[in-house]
Amino acid sequence: MASPLLQSLLLAAQIAVISHRGEHLKHPENTLPAFQAAIDAGADYFELDVRTTSDGHLILMHDRTVDRTSGGKGAVREMTFEQIRALNVPTLDEALNLAHGHIGVYVDCKDIAPADLVTALEKAGMLDKVVIYGGAEFLKNVQAIQPTLKVMPEANNAASLEKLLTALKLRVVAFDAHDFTDEVIRIAKHANLEIFVDRLGPADNAAHWQDAIDRGATGIQTDHPAELVEYLRAHQLHK
Repeated sequence: MASPLLQSLLLAAQIAVISHRGEHLKHPENTLPAFQAAIDAGADYFELDVRTTSDGHLILMHDRTVDRTSGGKGAVREMTFEQIRALNVPTLDEALNLAHGHIGVYVDCKDIAPADLVTALEKAGMLDKVVIYGGAEFLKNVQAIQPTLKVMPEANNAASLEKLLTALKLRVVAFDAHDFTDEVIRIAKHANLEIFVDRLGPADNAAHWQDAIDRGATGIQTDHPAELVEYLRAHQLHK
């Protein structure tokens, strides 16, 4: 008869590894090389941030402006695609095409119309390979267009999560360091939701990864995807 420890390992769900902005510690964030490095590390998702140019193109940029990461200056919403492209900023289409058949995509929707997002995902054949992070109203509009999409709001607190469960068809919910509390986790578990939690900054290490797993996380967002994959595989928690 297997020991209790072995039984728990055999029954444990696989933990999804989410590479924050790609493998951005060794490559520029939100770029194709960073995403390829996440694939090579064995991650299950890479996370990216989507914004819309003044002429309606979907590009990848975390900040409201291009100043920090591109060498250029200006707000994305006030720049044309040609201006953005001159700064070597990738598009959502390029990232989705790279991911197709290799990895899932965690789409952080900074500034994008729901219909434009759904169109891009349909075009890339990625409807069933993404999680969509954004505000509740935005996600509700996304689901109205394409009900099969896996939308993922921030839990925030117990009352907020209860409301989200009535407003959206949820399969997964996001947590960060502030809302990953026992009360909110209990609600998520009761609703049979997947629990994706950020473990970034000082919490991005083995002790905090294990704490998240012990408390119910089914996915962990990290800046160290290769190290997290290695840790999980050592504990039989990743393929």
